[in-house]
Amino acid sequence: MSRVLIIGAGGVGRVVAHKCAQLPEVFSEICLASRTVSKCDEIAAELPRPIRTAQVDADDAQQVASLIRDFAAELVINVALPYQDLSIMEGCLAAGVPYLDTANYEHPDEARFSYEFQWPYHDRFVERGITALLGSGFDPGVTNVYCAYAQKHYFDEIHTVDIIDANAGDHGLPFATNFNPEINIREITAKGRYWEAGEWKETEPLEVHRTFDFPGGIGPREIYLLYHEEMESLVRHIKGLKRIRFWMTFSENYLTHLRVLENVGMTRIDPVEFQGQQIVPLQFLKALLPDPASLGPLTKGKTCIGCVIVGVKDGKPRKVYIYNICDHEACYRETKSQAISYTTGVPAMIGAKMILDGDWNKPGVWNMEQHDPDPFMRDLNLYGLPWVVDELEAPAGT
Repeated sequence: MSRVLIIGAGGVGRVVAHKCAQLPEVFSEICLASRTVSKCDEIAAELPRPIRTAQVDADDAQQVASLIRDFAAELVINVALPYQDLSIMEGCLAAGVPYLDTANYEHPDEARFSYEFQWPYHDRFVERGITALLGSGFDPGVTNVYCAYAQKHYFDEIHTVDIIDANAGDHGLPFATNFNPEINIREITAKGRYWEAGEWKETEPLEVHRTFDFPGGIGPREIYLLYHEEMESLVRHIKGLKRIRFWMTFSENYLTHLRVLENVGMTRIDPVEFQGQQIVPLQFLKALLPDPASLGPLTKGKTCIGCVIVGVKDGKPRKVYIYNICDHEACYRETKSQAISYTTGVPAMIGAKMILDGDWNKPGVWNMEQHDPDPFMRDLNLYGLPWVVDELEAPAGT
């Protein structure tokens, strides 16, 4: 039994709090903290057992360390903004407790998605004798574990990976993002990148797209090539890899709104002067858009996230598709959040459980695929994200 501090009270924080509360044998005491404590109190009122709530400025490493010590936390789950990863890591180092997040650090002034800021913390975490688990969401997170599981059980060599993320849900609103609007739009408007033949290749934003036929009654959808951070670690750890790409679905309505907003400058992340004040257009747009946490009761339909993996087993070509299908309405019934938050929050809870149970608790900074995938895959089936492995026809000459 362990004491866990959850930092962040958005949609993902709500799911993590619900899922941790369901496992008192693992998470005996829970503290949910945010800059706005009223958000924590609202979530706490939904839970089947009492938890503590607290106010914290996650940009301030000293505040984070002080709260860790005050609560006597044994693990910190960071589901705050990616801008705050480094300050929370510093707080964990100061207090000497393990750290977990769901997305890589981003600098507020630069749309750059990279582990280059967090990997250098490895030696400091080793010296402190504590672990840091990076990217324990779905993508990144579960997709990394899918690749590690495929490498362990299905392939001698993996040659190509296509990570494919479909949100086939509908909230009925003209335009909204399924997670933090600022992070979401920065990600989508950035140039696409993929790795092939030992080097990174770049595309214009949303330039490369194709149709993919999704299972579970979702059917054909247009998928668009993006850059996503899990590729950065997977190219280091998947042996034999020749190419890896990341794809995501968008409706034409979403893309039309995004193009208009981009054309008029509302997606800019550099400050502009307005009535004597400096404002960042994207941050102002975020204030106007619906709060992703409000989409839960409105969203119907499914998500499908998985990896199409091609390689060789016993000298023969092989192709498998490992994926999960999640229902928005079922997620809301359980946790009062839609499936985008659910598919991130459940893996965060499972990653925390892996650390506290000792399965993945080794000093240093680690990505998901660097650990044994089997216990994590087991828990995905137990705690709400069951997975499927489909054998597909392998292309000739693999």
